[in-house]
Amino acid sequence: MRTTHTTFLSAAEELSTERLTLRPWRVGDAQAALAVYGHGDVARWLSPNMDRVPNLAAMRLLLQQWIAEDAGLPAPAGRWAILRKSDGRVIGGAILLPLPPGDEDLEIGWQLHPGVWGNGYASETTHALATWAFSQDVNEIFAVVQAGNARAAATVRHNGMQWVGETSKYFGADLQVFRLRMADLDRAAAEGT
Repeated sequence: MRTTHTTFLSAAEELSTERLTLRPWRVGDAQAALAVYGHGDVARWLSPNMDRVPNLAAMRLLLQQWIAEDAGLPAPAGRWAILRKSDGRVIGGAILLPLPPGDEDLEIGWQLHPGVWGNGYASETTHALATWAFSQDVNEIFAVVQAGNARAAATVRHNGMQWVGETSKYFGADLQVFRLRMADLDRAAAEGT
């Protein structure tokens, strides 16, 4: 397994790994973001929290909304565009957001364009965001995964997340819940899993 070293540049503004840069979304990212959030293979796993983005105008509006919301979120929460360093291309998005209801649990998540699936970018993103969260005195983070989303379940397990059960607490849908604590992330990195 590739060793992932995460560099933090200016707090939550930007995260950098060996192959990726995670930076705040910009409205100018709309076309690249639409290629991800408007893609059927991605959108099928976004529901019930988010529907497939239908067009460029809707994507611009959604990015404006995310940017405005992120301005009021305390660190480490936020949304990031995922850029591949080799070509500077936006290949997806990532989140660390409070889970409803009550905003007491912090969710980690990512969405990547299907053309880049299978390259370890989801695991690299998850590790970078988890490392960032734990550096900000967060004790645990959660991933919620729809039944049948084997790729997402494999990614969170690869990063040391433990399955804790199923719930309909979040988003009113039956979801699998995985939890990560700092010791689990460190153990996963040390074991090379």
